[in-house]
Amino acid sequence: MNATFQFNINLESDIPKYQQLVNAINDALSNNTLSNGDVLPSVNSVCNTYSLSRDTVFKSYSILKENGIIESVPNKGYYIANDTRKVLLVLDTFKAYKEVLYHSFVNNLPSNVIVDVQFHHYNIDNFKTILNNSKGKYYQYVVMGFNNSEVPDTLSGIDNDKLLLIDWNIHVKDANNFVFQDFGESFYNCLVEAKEAFNKYKTLVFVYPTFTYHPVESVTYFKKFCKNYHFHYKIITDPKDFEIQKNEAYLSVSDRILGVFLEQSRTKNLEPGTDVGFLSYNETPMKKFIYKGISVISTDFKALGAEAANFINDSKTIQTYVPTKLILRESL
Repeated sequence: MNATFQFNINLESDIPKYQQLVNAINDALSNNTLSNGDVLPSVNSVCNTYSLSRDTVFKSYSILKENGIIESVPNKGYYIANDTRKVLLVLDTFKAYKEVLYHSFVNNLPSNVIVDVQFHHYNIDNFKTILNNSKGKYYQYVVMGFNNSEVPDTLSGIDNDKLLLIDWNIHVKDANNFVFQDFGESFYNCLVEAKEAFNKYKTLVFVYPTFTYHPVESVTYFKKFCKNYHFHYKIITDPKDFEIQKNEAYLSVSDRILGVFLEQSRTKNLEPGTDVGFLSYNETPMKKFIYKGISVISTDFKALGAEAANFINDSKTIQTYVPTKLILRESL
């Protein structure tokens, strides 16, 4: 065992003693107090030194072994395993653009970093279960939050230097590390950039379905844009009310609506980009191939994933926004 390493067990803490042991070893690895090949004290030694039960120590070592942090050698004891690091990535749902983010994140990490992925599906019980069951088991956490008042408390048990929040600036504390996209002003600037294309149409329609979790601030900035540039506009929240009309351009945060738009365009013999327009939110690998190309407003999910990987690689404070851009194609 590294001679400078000692467990620090707080008998008054609410954190279970086995978890304190796990945390102590993870922290020692993070700050290089422990390294590959170092010998850990035996179960009996930890029990005697810190007045802990065998069950407590064995449970902590079992968790560390399960996660690849330590390994045991018969008749020799426990050792720090190779320098593998486990990271938890918590996303909201699985969609095509989240896959771009995921692959960029993983591809920018070294081979000794293992990424576990979980999805909370905007369900606070799922979110709490994922985070509460994972605390102390990972070196770092990359989490996509959502609009629920219980999110901050659920994240409060993770040290700031081990936690990165991504995508949406919601329930964020000043000290949090983050890589976000901007659903407000940057979105507005993209609408301004699309103004010439919008001029072909009499009415702009924002389809913002009630089932979406997309930040509502985008609706606010859409209204601001239309008022500032004198566009007639409508907001549709019920997908049943979506019925395309000639000389209207549609902006949607839902790809379900894109499918309905294309189907109605064909049925009504309306040409996208001429008779009707469509601007989609969030780029996916397929949108440039759909029809003659679907115009999008989107952050760069590849860049977002790469920035998140930088946090893991460098272990430095990061608070940044990934640019949101307009990509004009034939649909508008």
